[in-house]
Amino acid sequence: MGRVGVLLLNLGGPDDLEDVGPFLFNLFSDPEIIRIPFSGLQKPLAWLISTLRTKKSQENYREIGGGSPLRRITEAQAEALQAKLQQQGQEANIYIGMRYWYPFTEEAIARIKRDAIERLVILPLYPQFSISTSGSSFRLLERLWQEDPALSRIEYTVIPSWYHQPSYLQAMAELITQELDQFANPDQVHLFFSAHGVPVSYVEEAGDPYQREIEDCTALIMQTLNRPNPHTLAYQSRVGPVEWLKPYTEDALKELGAEGVENLLVVPISFVSEHIETLQEIDIEYRELAEESGIHDFRRVPALDTHPRFIEAMATLVVDALDAPSLKLSQVPQLKKKVKMYPQERWEWGMTTAAEVWNGRLAMLGFIALVIELLSGRGPLHFVGLM
Repeated sequence: MGRVGVLLLNLGGPDDLEDVGPFLFNLFSDPEIIRIPFSGLQKPLAWLISTLRTKKSQENYREIGGGSPLRRITEAQAEALQAKLQQQGQEANIYIGMRYWYPFTEEAIARIKRDAIERLVILPLYPQFSISTSGSSFRLLERLWQEDPALSRIEYTVIPSWYHQPSYLQAMAELITQELDQFANPDQVHLFFSAHGVPVSYVEEAGDPYQREIEDCTALIMQTLNRPNPHTLAYQSRVGPVEWLKPYTEDALKELGAEGVENLLVVPISFVSEHIETLQEIDIEYRELAEESGIHDFRRVPALDTHPRFIEAMATLVVDALDAPSLKLSQVPQLKKKVKMYPQERWEWGMTTAAEVWNGRLAMLGFIALVIELLSGRGPLHFVGLM
């Protein structure tokens, strides 16, 4: 079979408070995260957003210890996966490729080449596919393969999503059961599935399957759990003025409180590791909101981290991928169509909806340019001496 490698893909996170600003810049520089009509504005806009958000983000990371645990947890997952594969008679080197912080995906690929890996399984640590998570990493890998002829010697296969994997579903059900059974009346607890959101345009324009896969995953977990609890699915972590998938987590919590729900168990469905969105956003921000809304007993299911059944699920995914026909990056359907930031309305003269939308867009770009100049001291207005 040759030397086998497994590349685990993840978002990455700042190791300490000093890393927060550069991490945010890398994040918002990715056009899969924020798309604008003119690519030349991507990095200036990323600089603006990261500059404006760094202080607040640092405060959030300070609340969970001063940095993200994501790298440490992913390294532990990699070690557990390697050990599990060895138990099954499959030797493999495990590599970690983070999209926006160390160890970067490019570093992982360099190590894969150095180790002369012949067969590679690319496994994103996102159960459900989205163009903004797995898709972004896949596009980067596709570019690296195109730019480096040496990589063509590596036989690889990619796993786009795996939310239906039985051991993964069982692991989720076990974690939920463990928490439910700590309530006085377990069957009356409302299960609240909270997934990371994406802009609606990703789903409607680019055909991102994320919403469908999240909904399917929720249904499969409830089926595996096989308990009578009512449940809700909502989406968290939206950024910017565009419309994101609904219902928003904060709105859904308020509605449940108004309906008289008092016991709530949050299930972080799109996350397999503890990080800022579980430890701070859910555990602190949403907890406060829930209690203010009348939900008196607010608890959360822990992330999978190195849960034995989850590690078993990853090992099975790797072995099955090695035995199956390979799936190339170019064969992932969602990588062939790029989402547009805006819908393409037909232009009409006069006081029309299209004219209002385009006026709004131009005003937004003008405002962004003005703010960039105010903060950076550079730009056309400074050049001509108007600022």
